Amino acid sequence: MPKLELQKNKPLVISIGGSLIVPENGPDIEFLKTLEKFVLGQIKKGRKLLLVTGGGKTARHYIDCAKALKNTIDPEDLDWLGIHSTRLNGHLLRTIFRKVAHPVVIKDPTRLPKRWKGSVLVGSGWKPGWSTDYVACRMAKILGVSTVINVSDVSYVYTEDPRKNPNAEPLDMLAWKDYRKMVGDDWHPGKSAPFDPVASRLSNQNKIKVAIVNGRDFKNIGNLIDGKNFKGTILE
Repeated sequence: MPKLELQKNKPLVISIGGSLIVPENGPDIEFLKTLEKFVLGQIKKGRKLLLVTGGGKTARHYIDCAKALKNTIDPEDLDWLGIHSTRLNGHLLRTIFRKVAHPVVIKDPTRLPKRWKGSVLVGSGWKPGWSTDYVACRMAKILGVSTVINVSDVSYVYTEDPRKNPNAEPLDMLAWKDYRKMVGDDWHPGKSAPFDPVASRLSNQNKIKVAIVNGRDFKNIGNLIDGKNFKGTILE
């Protein structure tokens, strides 16, 4: 199993897959309760956290609805539906962490506050063409953070899509150049990949590592943060 040495003087940058926050049947209250407990535990240890929220099934439902109602639709409009879904999820997290969070959800990664009010900063979607994975990596670059933790319902990057090939093998480590060959360079609203191709290019260019881990296994995420062996994939 891999392990990482995270910077102790920098905030944790965590890109949260929207499907963890809002799966098929609406916001996952049990997941959010567990996330709250975990984050408050990290704060007690002296950590600051930047949480960037994806759109989840809310985004998927609105995008699918728009496609069903119109034969032709501008991709930018689909992107905005997804972006607003990420902002709704971001405001939900900001509400949950109200007592410890900066009061404003950050929508533009180039306009990070110089000083946070509180230990948690919540970010969301920015503008068409950029996923929340990209936003998280852009913020990490600005903050000088060398590793982004990507939590979703995916536990690893595999040699192939495990939904199509049950014999696909999980990978502990993968070079950016090899991962980018697997997923390509393009991103569009609703694209499914362990980590967004455009964010991957940014991370590759800026030597940012990304840890892919299952977002429901908080003990495992804690091991990652503590520099212990963890279950997941390091992209570098």
